[in-house]
Amino acid sequence: MTHKFRAGHVAIVGRPNVGKSTLLNHLIGQKLCITSEKPQTTQHAILGINTTDDFQIIYVDTPGIHKKAHHPINRQMNRAATGAMFDVDLVLFVVDSMQWTEDDEWVCQKLKNVTCPILAIVNKVDKISDKSLLFPHLTFLAAKCSFEKIIPMSARKDNDIRMLEHLLITFIPEAKQIFPSDQLTDRDERFFAAEIIREKLMRQLGQELPYATTIEIENFKDDNGLLRISAVIYVHKEGQKKIVIGEKGDRLKKIGTHARLDMEKMFEHKVFLQLWVKVINS
Repeated sequence: MTHKFRAGHVAIVGRPNVGKSTLLNHLIGQKLCITSEKPQTTQHAILGINTTDDFQIIYVDTPGIHKKAHHPINRQMNRAATGAMFDVDLVLFVVDSMQWTEDDEWVCQKLKNVTCPILAIVNKVDKISDKSLLFPHLTFLAAKCSFEKIIPMSARKDNDIRMLEHLLITFIPEAKQIFPSDQLTDRDERFFAAEIIREKLMRQLGQELPYATTIEIENFKDDNGLLRISAVIYVHKEGQKKIVIGEKGDRLKKIGTHARLDMEKMFEHKVFLQLWVKVINS
């Protein structure tokens, strides 16, 4: 009997902070996407590629979609996320346990134009204290859109992830492998170095983080097994620079230490990391 290989694309969509990036990280078994409690953590569509002897699933992690996109970057992220829905074999619409917001409703309306199958992923159900409330909520969701299935789960539980993966394979078409077996993503190491720094900024500063903060990797060099990475954190005001640096540089030092440790895990090299904070146009 001829072995039938399956390959296809799966978009992961939803409003901010429902666990899309956490779900992708667990589906591919490696941390590719940064996570934090701050909305709009994911700013770019990122591919995560899971390849086995039987299938290759290319997951598209998208920025959180929200109705009130006041800034140009928000509108750009919305376009990236909604565009990802229309050129895939399957869409995973992720919602946060018992919550249903205006943004969830807005994403749901967008999904009504999608022609491929859609699975509703009800994430973080492990946090629901009264499980008797879950069934009425699932019934409510079923009336919202033509979902193929509605799946209550926790993206952090391995058993739930494996069960979801087995289900996803059934929606993936028979096709030839698209990416090399050892390729995990479409992004390069410089991109992930910047994303790791941005995650540590978010975790250290929380709501203090200036909205338009950007990170630029100025140098990324392998020096006989030691990765020498230098990066600039750009802010718009001198006061924001002081917030990022912290008292006597303590906050920037913590950001650098945590970022370096994560980089060493991801790149499997020792890392020497240098960080600077600059005001744009200064």
